[in-house]
Amino acid sequence: QVELVESGGGLVQDGGSLRLSCTASRSINSFNGMDWHRQAPGQERELVARITRNGNIDYESSARGRFTISRDSAKNTVTLQMTRLRPDDTAIYYCHAYRSIPWTDYWGQGTQVTVSA
Repeated sequence: QVELVESGGGLVQDGGSLRLSCTASRSINSFNGMDWHRQAPGQERELVARITRNGNIDYESSARGRFTISRDSAKNTVTLQMTRLRPDDTAIYYCHAYRSIPWTDYWGQGTQVTVSA
């Protein structure tokens, strides 16, 4: 079983920054990719940013230009640096790791990010 542990959430003012980290209990090179999702109250969970084992990166449109995802295989950690945060970024942020064949995926417990106006 794989454990993903998130850290770095909290309360920040509009325009502020936060850095989320996700550390895996095994080598992140064993996953095809890792990503961050978020779920706001009453909303569906949505993909925020993804980074593959090969280093390919995708961002959800509102995150592009404000958020940066990176990986450190030596520390088995994926990081989401968030800048210029807005109140509509408020959500629980979840780390997710997956392997494609066969499909296997894992979720962290989530970390709360709250952006005050």
